[in-house]
Amino acid sequence: MACVIEITQVTNDPTSIASQYSIKTCLTSYLTSYIYGNMKFFDDIGKVALGTRVRFLGEKIGKDAAEIYRAYGTNLHPKWFPVFYVLSKNGEDSGTSIAEKIGHSHASVSKILAEMSKADLVVEKADPDDRRRTKVALSKKGMEVAQKIEHQYTDVNAAIDELSSEATHNLWEALGEWEYLLTRKSLRDRVLAKKKERESRAVKIELYQPKYGEAFRKLNEEWITTYFKKMEKADREALENPKKYILDRGGFIFVATLSKKPVGVCALIKRDDLNTYELAKMAVSPEARGRNIGFMLGKVVIEKAASLKLSHIYLESNTVLEPAINLYQKLGFKKTAGIPTPYERCNIQMELEIK
Repeated sequence: MACVIEITQVTNDPTSIASQYSIKTCLTSYLTSYIYGNMKFFDDIGKVALGTRVRFLGEKIGKDAAEIYRAYGTNLHPKWFPVFYVLSKNGEDSGTSIAEKIGHSHASVSKILAEMSKADLVVEKADPDDRRRTKVALSKKGMEVAQKIEHQYTDVNAAIDELSSEATHNLWEALGEWEYLLTRKSLRDRVLAKKKERESRAVKIELYQPKYGEAFRKLNEEWITTYFKKMEKADREALENPKKYILDRGGFIFVATLSKKPVGVCALIKRDDLNTYELAKMAVSPEARGRNIGFMLGKVVIEKAASLKLSHIYLESNTVLEPAINLYQKLGFKKTAGIPTPYERCNIQMELEIK
């Protein structure tokens, strides 16, 4: 509205120099305020808007790219360029091969090729090695565009170099770094790892107290009956009377609490028959999984074992408990064998050397 008022105040003749100057000034002012408005928005909201900001930048560059193609008379659609470039440099190629080279899906490349064919830029050719397959190549018109676009490449590269020299940070190099780092660990995985770290900080690990007796029994009973249907004699003894069968024999029980509610347990049980200790009775409430609680309990047990000057500890499990086995390996346990066991369900034994 301000632009319209400014123009009418200068002149009613849209062809006059004053009017044209006013329009240009108005548009420049509008674009400047729009850009700075976006920047302020992103400054306010912070890095959580990374995807939106990148998309906005991509849309702006994409719009400029379409206008650049028109300015050079090539009239390519920006999304066609990767396919066009491969064909211009490699000659005829298959859709599958192009998809692999540019990192697109085969369906996406097929759609682009159909659009380029409609624009008379590509033609299909029978594969001489397999008549059932076809390859694509640039048409006569496509070849003309390929020749014409070389000057565009030169000018675009020069413009981007100029832009990079004006910027504090090199966007092109930064993009390469981000792409590489995100192939190693996706943004999703990084965010979920931070979620786990944050939620883990709300978990507290404390020594067993009689008030946790019911939780110690229930948490263990839940996973045992879920995976193995029945409780064994050694289970019942330890879970129904942890003081007699664990604590009074020199063992320890640790309890993980969340908002003062017990959500995980683990014991360090003394085995007099083996003259060592066993990590046992680890259980985490299903509602609290994903917070790194099992790992935290395991680390506390290992630290306790180290404080007791133990050379090693061991554990018994079953390979059906794949997440548990992965956790034990993460804690540093390695497969061993030959240790006497009171459990029918045990089919794997692991040992950790305390350093």
